[in-house]
Parts: sequence; structure tokens; C-alpha cells
Amino acid sequence: MTFKPNDVVLFQGDSITDWGRNYEDASSLGVGYALMVAARMGHMYPEKNLTFINRGIGGNRVVDLQERWDKDCLDLKPTWVSIYIGINDTWRRMDSGEETTAEQFEATYRDLIERTRETLDAKLVLIEPFVLPVPEDRKGWRTDLDPKIHIVRELAREYGAVLVPLDGLFAAASVKAESSYWAPDGVHPSPAGHALIADAWLRAVGVIS
Repeated sequence: MTFKPNDVVLFQGDSITDWGRNYEDASSLGVGYALMVAARMGHMYPEKNLTFINRGIGGNRVVDLQERWDKDCLDLKPTWVSIYIGINDTWRRMDSGEETTAEQFEATYRDLIERTRETLDAKLVLIEPFVLPVPEDRKGWRTDLDPKIHIVRELAREYGAVLVPLDGLFAAASVKAESSYWAPDGVHPSPAGHALIADAWLRAVGVIS
């Protein structure tokens, strides 16, 4: 995977991507992994004049991305589309009983990919969701989240997308330091957790080894 001069990289997702961005400023990247990736690549490739866009919105599920995909993806004409979605599809089932079945999740996610491929000549980066066992009840989320993680992996394989395998990486990192160090509530990353995501993204697209 190589980045070309004037490439436009779009980060899409929920609060983990959003992470404090200013909705009134179209160029705002927030203060999480999207900013970290943009800063690193801007430093490494100043001659390429890369543009980075963040359109993550806190609380979004995959259906929310589907509803705003034209405005917040296709109309922006990115050459790279990075999608990070899924944890809220599980969270809403756990806190309010609003279920997104695995079948619904796959069909909606596939629609995002198909519409992107039909409209844009863009490379796809799919980031799998993760959850860590803090607090303890997060362990019970696995029954719902694991099938969605596998769907993201299978879609990446089917469509030749870049996969960022976060769930396993966060599990491995939790051997070095307790889970709450990486994500205090098991879902929202700490600064170190965002750095882990940024490095995993950069590694997956071949920028770092």
C-alpha cells in the first residue's frame, strides 16, 4: 500500500474516532488516533500533501453511518476510507435492548463498502471493534461483539481491504499493563490506547513495520 500525492484519508466511526473533534470546523481531527495518524504521516511525508478528514460521531452505530454515508463519505471524495464501527451496536443491546443482529450488521456494513466501491476509487481500511473486561460485566458483551468482529474480518478478506486487528492487539497489550490502562471503561481508549490504535493503523497500511 502506497500513499500518493494529494491523497485524502477519511476516518469514519463513532466516539473513538470522533474523540473531541470540533463539528463547526471541517478540518478538526479531534485529539485521538485520527490526529495521531495524521501528525505522524504529515511528518513522514510532507512532500505528498496528504489531507486527513475526521467524520466520526459519538454514539454512532453502523446504521448511522449508512444514513449519512453520502454526505460524510462519498461527497468528500476520499482516496482512503477508514471505517471503525461496531461497539455501539453491542452497547445499545446491553443498555437498552436495542439489538443489531449479526445479519443486520453485516448487511449494513456491506452496503457501506459496496456504495464506496461503486462511487469512489478508494482504498478501504476496516478497523475491528474491541472490548476489554473492565468493568467485569464487559465480559458478557463478547457473545454479541465477537460475531461482529468476525464479520469485519471476513468483509476485509472478501473485499481486499486493509484490516486493523484491534481486538487481539488490545488483548495482547493487556498482558503488559492491566486492561484499564488501555481503556478505563473497556471501550474508550486512554491516550496510550489511542496510540496503540494509531500504530496498528500505520502498520496495517504499511507506513511502519
